[in-house]
Amino acid sequence: MAYIATAFVERIDPDEADPTHYYARVRDYLPFDDAVSYRDKDGRFAERFLREMARPGDAGRTLRGKSVRTLDGDDFVAIVNQGLSETLDPDNRIRLELDERYIDDATAALLADDFGKRRIEQILVNKKIRAASFRNQVLDAYDSTCAVTGLRILNGGGKAEAQAAHIWSVADGGPDVVPNGVALSATAHWLFDRHLITFDDNLCLLVSHNKVPSDLLKLFPPSGQKIRLPVDPRDHPRPDFVAKHRARFAGF
Repeated sequence: MAYIATAFVERIDPDEADPTHYYARVRDYLPFDDAVSYRDKDGRFAERFLREMARPGDAGRTLRGKSVRTLDGDDFVAIVNQGLSETLDPDNRIRLELDERYIDDATAALLADDFGKRRIEQILVNKKIRAASFRNQVLDAYDSTCAVTGLRILNGGGKAEAQAAHIWSVADGGPDVVPNGVALSATAHWLFDRHLITFDDNLCLLVSHNKVPSDLLKLFPPSGQKIRLPVDPRDHPRPDFVAKHRARFAGF
């Protein structure tokens, strides 16, 4: 009943166990800031396929067996624009590090460009905009609070001191999804990216004591205490992502 993300389909593979089924192999998966309903408050469908039905009340029956459909180009643009409305909102530029201090000319041009399909295609692969979307979702899940130190600091522009850290790095294949992210202060983020701190299976902090200055240890939770986690369990770090990070932990 809603559109939740975009992704690029690289190829279609048949299911060896069932000749009537196929697998879509995707990359650059990008969740929307909020799910986009398949029809708006006035009852207008987002897809032309549905708008052209003779009887709108038959939508459920019409969609049966049609989970894969071609989207009209203008409909696709409208859905993505709505789905990324928080990320693309000019009022959120400072909070999401999309203001002029952080972006390049190409990104600035995309943010200032008119509504169009080509613009959306470029937005979906733009590293700065994807990072902003990831930051938005992770900081919302963690209430802009560092999961390790518990610090929640916002500046006058609404920008949080906490940053969105990837657990399984994007460079190694990690996705831009909240269960692959954790909100960390700048110092904790630096240590996390260098695998000087990590989490155990119970999401308690592990610290490489031989390599982390003792003064920093005062900021960390006591041994055996869990890090601060999102209210929604679906946003908690995924165990397999944490295991990938912990495998490179400098404390072992």
